[in-house]
Amino acid sequence: MSSLESPANQNGMRYRVRHSTSCHYTDDILLAHHVLHLSPRPLARQHVLAHRIEIDPAPETRAEHLDYFGNPVTYLAVQHPHRSVVVTNEIEVVVAPPAPIDPEATLPWERVRDLARAAADDAARAAVRFAYTSPLIPELPELGEFARPSFAPGRPIAAAALDLSARIHREFVYDPVATTISTPLVEVLAQRRGVCQDFAHLAIGCLMALGLPARYVSGYLRTAPPEGAPRLVGADASHAWLSVWCGGETWLDLDPTNDRANPTDFVTLAWGRDYQDVSPMRGVIIGGGSQELVVEVDVEPLGTA
Repeated sequence: MSSLESPANQNGMRYRVRHSTSCHYTDDILLAHHVLHLSPRPLARQHVLAHRIEIDPAPETRAEHLDYFGNPVTYLAVQHPHRSVVVTNEIEVVVAPPAPIDPEATLPWERVRDLARAAADDAARAAVRFAYTSPLIPELPELGEFARPSFAPGRPIAAAALDLSARIHREFVYDPVATTISTPLVEVLAQRRGVCQDFAHLAIGCLMALGLPARYVSGYLRTAPPEGAPRLVGADASHAWLSVWCGGETWLDLDPTNDRANPTDFVTLAWGRDYQDVSPMRGVIIGGGSQELVVEVDVEPLGTA
């Protein structure tokens, strides 16, 4: 089909997510402060039925708030000696199919760029926040050069962004040992290897180089695919993709890691400019020595709702 849509009459899918993060240390941690982006973001097509975060050891201080981008955040402080931290995140949501988009009927990409620059309405002002450099996505001439073949003059924004995502999928190799979160984007571009965070950063950087807003999205994807379908890359941990602004209230989700658009089996946690804005768990500790980290994720479909 020419439009990006789900089969007719498909209801929302209900998912149960269990995400366990275990950090074990060789020495006592005397004090730990953590910020968690593990709460599912309520969206027009994502209804949160239940959510629970358990922390062991129990923190002396725990607080919830919304960050600058409107994401739910959990802050916690453990103020007694401990050698391990286990965070268990359990979510139950209903994810509905997105509204259909005909890529060829979207605005020319130059028009979207100009709308973002003008920021003349609320939608454009909200989008333009995602059109600038960030700590992990600097301005690089190489990104604009890589993007250009997909963005011919006058090409509709969704068609061009889909082409860019497909090219990243074809030309880059998913390699979980090739990079770390501190690997510079210019190195990812040069070696053509990385993981979902790298590919999302790369696509966002390419769009940003053309003046187009795009945001980094963190969440989960379905662990077990439907019968007969191939298993998706990155299903054993939290996943990352991007969302590009197509004008007005329309955003198009793209997953270059798996070459998919507007997926219905992704659970959204948070969005920001890059990974640092929405990392699932970050913080500061005093003590600890060396660390062993174990992450386990399971996304279970429970049927239509």
